[in-house]
Amino acid sequence: MKKELNRREIIGLMGAVPLAAALGSTSKAHAQDNEDDSGVDYLFVQTAKDITLKGGVLTMNGVGSSTLYFSDRPDRIVGHARTDHFTANWGTGDDSFAAVPPNAALSILVGDEPQDIVVMLKNPRLKSDTLVYDVDILEGNKEATGGASALFIDTLGRPMTPVSVAGVARRTRRRR
Repeated sequence: MKKELNRREIIGLMGAVPLAAALGSTSKAHAQDNEDDSGVDYLFVQTAKDITLKGGVLTMNGVGSSTLYFSDRPDRIVGHARTDHFTANWGTGDDSFAAVPPNAALSILVGDEPQDIVVMLKNPRLKSDTLVYDVDILEGNKEATGGASALFIDTLGRPMTPVSVAGVARRTRRRR
């Protein structure tokens, strides 16, 4: 019987398998432990040379070939997943990003000033080094263009909570 993986397991496998292969048998045991830990929440970061946000579509040009992921304490897991694998597995499993779209904080460098926009990500499409998402704007400008940017994709299962990227961005804006 074939088991469907949920998004936590998929992301764990995406980072654990290359890491285990590169670092040898000690890492294989550690990677196996991480695959089995469904309680780990991951944040993801994608970078691009420039972006355009218009009409509910986010276009990231010159996107990095890898998506950084990391977890918070106590696990402190860090790794890279190929961006093409990240987008290809978007809808895999019952608990996928397609089923429960993640929130993200988009930080764009516009001139010398950073601009932050909170979005909900849907339907990623990667072609060469251009990544396109359909987005719902949760907070911030509905249209933007700019240079160097980073997309901080929220923890799995915790949209807009105080510990999530979107939640932290919301608190920071309230304090200004």
